[in-house]
Amino acid sequence: MNKKGAGLGIAIIVAIMFFIVGLTSINMITPEVTRTTASAQLNCANASAISDGNKLTCLAIDLVIPYFILIVFSTAGGYITAKFLL
Repeated sequence: MNKKGAGLGIAIIVAIMFFIVGLTSINMITPEVTRTTASAQLNCANASAISDGNKLTCLAIDLVIPYFILIVFSTAGGYITAKFLL
């Protein structure tokens, strides 16, 4: 077996491991995002009662999970792609 094939196999295994750990950790982030946007904290459900700054903060907090998923996909895919190119 050549070195490039072995390195690619290990890269795929590491990328899958990072992907699984990354998506599993979303279960720990989701309750915190929900708790932060609740009525006791930022009150994001009542848009007419909060200021524009709080609305922007609500949007930023709601984007945490999609950005986290994007980072996990990008890192796992980038690791495999780097092994293809090098």
